[in-house]
Amino acid sequence: MGANMARRLKECGYTVSAVYDVRTESAQELAKELGCVVCTDLKDVTKNSDIIITVVTDDKAMKTIFNRGLLKRARGKTFINCATVSPATHVWVGQKAEKIGASSLEACMASSINQARQGTLYLMCGGKQEVFDRLKPLLEKLSDEGRLLRYIGQAGQAAQVKALVNMVMNINTAGLAEGLGLGHALGLDLKILMEIFSQTGANSRVLVTDGEDMVNRDHACFFSAAHAAKDSGIAMKLAKEQKLNLPLAAASFKQYSRMTKEGLGELDKSGIAELTFKGRHLYK
Repeated sequence: MGANMARRLKECGYTVSAVYDVRTESAQELAKELGCVVCTDLKDVTKNSDIIITVVTDDKAMKTIFNRGLLKRARGKTFINCATVSPATHVWVGQKAEKIGASSLEACMASSINQARQGTLYLMCGGKQEVFDRLKPLLEKLSDEGRLLRYIGQAGQAAQVKALVNMVMNINTAGLAEGLGLGHALGLDLKILMEIFSQTGANSRVLVTDGEDMVNRDHACFFSAAHAAKDSGIAMKLAKEQKLNLPLAAASFKQYSRMTKEGLGELDKSGIAELTFKGRHLYK
């Protein structure tokens, strides 16, 4: 995601001055492509940049990059944090940045790799309004000229919305896998079944993105099952804090967690079908 965002911004005329990745070889390849510096120390990313865009996997990774270098020499710099992490972590980053004279904005993404490259990410932003307004021209280049850009509110609120987006998406994906899995077990024509789904109340966005992949067992990763489990876990924690019982969210969280435990976590989220179709992972 980060690499494709960098490619898009470079293409739009922005200067990409430095890149960093825990996989050094990936960073070196991207730096060569974009003609920029590859950093092996996080503080050098901040030193070389006015705006730093972060895309990491989870809360631990987010806190690590800020504690181990990004905040050094950060006065006057701005952070755009795109990872799906807990709202509390986005708030923590914002407070840390403000304390040293830097600014921070969460820009949570509800899209995938291809959209990052095309500049058509759906971005939900949280933080101070003035920071959002200042960064808006750049954010528009990543979000279909701003048509897919939304300012949600204060720090943490965009992350709350993103958690709900992924929670509902995961529920829909798990439900679709079960519908297709049962249709397969009944010997139904799955192509016709999906067509009927698309024209009735069974329709959903994941039918378009994941339906054929579930049938064809094509689980090339655009959004991993491990990330789906992590994101559903964030939503479940929010529900617990609000003392809400969400049985469907809990069930899909259990399914995606099961995938990671059974070694399927690096498959795309469509791989949840491997748990429901007869003759597949659990039915060999």
